[in-house]
Amino acid sequence: MRHNRLPSQLRAPIPHSPFPRPGNEQVRSVNALVGETNDGGLNDIRGRHVKREHLVAAIAAATSGPVAEGCVGAGTGCEAFGWKGGVGTASRGLPERFGGWKLGVLVQANFGGVLTIDGAPVGKELGRHAFADDARSRFTPVESAAINPGSSADGSCMIVVATDAPLDARELKRLAARAIYALARTGSSYSNGSGDFAIAFSTAKECRTAHGATSTQTRLIVPTDAMSPLFQAALEATEEAVYNALLQATTMTANGRTVEAIPLDQVREILSRRVPSPEPDAPARQ
Repeated sequence: MRHNRLPSQLRAPIPHSPFPRPGNEQVRSVNALVGETNDGGLNDIRGRHVKREHLVAAIAAATSGPVAEGCVGAGTGCEAFGWKGGVGTASRGLPERFGGWKLGVLVQANFGGVLTIDGAPVGKELGRHAFADDARSRFTPVESAAINPGSSADGSCMIVVATDAPLDARELKRLAARAIYALARTGSSYSNGSGDFAIAFSTAKECRTAHGATSTQTRLIVPTDAMSPLFQAALEATEEAVYNALLQATTMTANGRTVEAIPLDQVREILSRRVPSPEPDAPARQ
């Protein structure tokens, strides 16, 4: 996951950087998969300020545990729903009767629409959402200097879904699709200029094939009829990850522009007017 315009010379160290790390002594090759969204509004994408050493250092510093959210890494220049966007994460764990699998989501929120949180029309109440200027201009002329920052729904959202459930390529594709569907719950417009996409992978050892293996093998795979709880987990985790990206972001000035963080006090006030709804039994938050 990266911002726009990663120079080609930076891609070379990606396949080689994991080799020296403990546990990778038997790794023979790495097929790197890199995705990006366009953060050209805040990022000087022609400047190519990220150097080879930055990339190598980031890979070397990767650890487990809590991760930073908001204006970090590839989320530094992101904008979402007219406010400062960024990177967000969330996870879910299924009850044992549904397999006990874990699912985590990483989102690079850089898209637009009409922000909705738990069903509340937050974007409309804050007066910042896609096509806000068009709606307002029916009654009051809008000066070009006062264009609503959230009026455009363009941008992109990249989503990474990870699970320990043993899934084959077909079920992973279906799981990734549910992550994209979840953006609708946040108010995404899926606009013409928004290149939203998701990838999903499984960490289950049951899905792996040993190097050099030539004989047939039996694999443990989650059956199709048991996928619905994982789909629900992907929907919930993706939705929450988008909110975390927004709520953890801070106001940023760069490239001649200032993008404000969403006003948390006002969001709390809007949500406080809603009657809390009971949460379903599955899946549980992690």
